[in-house]
Amino acid sequence: MTVPLALMVLALFAAGLAPRVLTRSSWPDREPVLALWVWQCVVGAVLLCCLLAMALSGAAAFTVVRSHVFAGAPNGVAEAYTASAYTPWSGALSVLLACGGAWTGAMLLREIRDARARRRKRRAELRERAPQLPGEDASPGEPLLVLEDEKPDAWWLPGTTPQLVITTGALRRLKGRQLDAVLEHEQGHARARHDWLLHCSSALAAGFSRVPVFAGFRDQVHRLVELAADDAASRRYGRLTIALALVELNEGRGVFGPCPTPVAMVPQRVHRLLAPAPRLSVSRRLRMTAMASLVPVVPVLVAFAPGLSALR
Repeated sequence: MTVPLALMVLALFAAGLAPRVLTRSSWPDREPVLALWVWQCVVGAVLLCCLLAMALSGAAAFTVVRSHVFAGAPNGVAEAYTASAYTPWSGALSVLLACGGAWTGAMLLREIRDARARRRKRRAELRERAPQLPGEDASPGEPLLVLEDEKPDAWWLPGTTPQLVITTGALRRLKGRQLDAVLEHEQGHARARHDWLLHCSSALAAGFSRVPVFAGFRDQVHRLVELAADDAASRRYGRLTIALALVELNEGRGVFGPCPTPVAMVPQRVHRLLAPAPRLSVSRRLRMTAMASLVPVVPVLVAFAPGLSALR
């Protein structure tokens, strides 16, 4: 059972150390897209460790699992994993990890179900607030919907028919390119499919709230997707433009006062846009991207090492 234990130790090491390193570093605010990629690679590596450990411990404990895991493999390969791998804990570990996998799937399905319910509710509210007029085209899901509302607001409603919603209050407050910058910000969320990242991170954190890497993933994703969308808008319309648009949309919500509301992340976003830190060099970004991409490869190498040695 050496390989499954090594994989579990590797998973525990990554799950405990990576969140501390990433949350204490300053570079994610400068490179939010790269930070999102690093988080995804770390979380993927942890999940892959658990999946491989489940398969190998199950193969050591149960013949039916072994026949599927090593189907078509040379005899020497199967023996390299099972000859000394069986312990009384093999079956228990495989069952425990299988239950964890089933729980993860259940949490993801629940998150998708809840997200769909929220979207249906919001779309019903939109239809009530902006009913279809007689003679209007009946095709659902217009790409842009303008709501009559004094409160300045704009958001992207994901789904099979994505929709950008903006209020008349926002149209009155946003000047010229500020409106275009806000629309580009919301479209940046849609292009990058940030809604799926949010769903996956929320599902993992809900299912395993005490695992630091999953809780950190959820908290950081909510922040980093906004920074990434800000950068997408600023590249086209300028940092000052999107910063002024954020101020216009949020100054009536109490986020800039001495007692900020829970959406007080807005002042930090505005400050970041107005006083940006220098980006990492291209070579460093490429190196970090490559290193992050190799993180999920480590558990694969650990899992395949005995089999590759047996083929020599």
